[in-house]
Amino acid sequence: MGVSFERSHDIMIETPPPAVYDYVCNPNSWPEWLAASHHIDGENRPLLRGETFREKWHIKRGEVNLAWVVTESDPSRAWTVEADTDFIGKIVIRYTFEATAAGTKYTRTLCNPDRPSEPSPAQIARMDEEAAIGLQNIKRNVEKRFLLSETGRA
Repeated sequence: MGVSFERSHDIMIETPPPAVYDYVCNPNSWPEWLAASHHIDGENRPLLRGETFREKWHIKRGEVNLAWVVTESDPSRAWTVEADTDFIGKIVIRYTFEATAAGTKYTRTLCNPDRPSEPSPAQIARMDEEAAIGLQNIKRNVEKRFLLSETGRA
């Protein structure tokens, strides 16, 4: 019997939710902001429920190939993907997008519903550090792209 683990991180992005959604729900953007993601094999657009893609991902023990399926796509509101692994069980990642006066509150939630064991404090600290870097990268990339598209320089 495994252990259920969930961790969420969020950031305010000064663009409307569709700009954030279109960027992060296109897995081809992941290597731009997520250090562990090295290559995506899939359509270059936000993916819809039922669509799949493959990701080459680097972890402490080396490179792994993940086969993802989109299980939820509610444009500008929520998006969820799942992949099964032999090292940590199922990985579920859910993105939510909340419109605010300042733009979008973007939340990324990672869930392992059946982990072999609890993550160590060092593993959690590493996850938090990687999430903070990734969220800052997303914020920078989305705000820059949105500004360029708004000024006609995209």
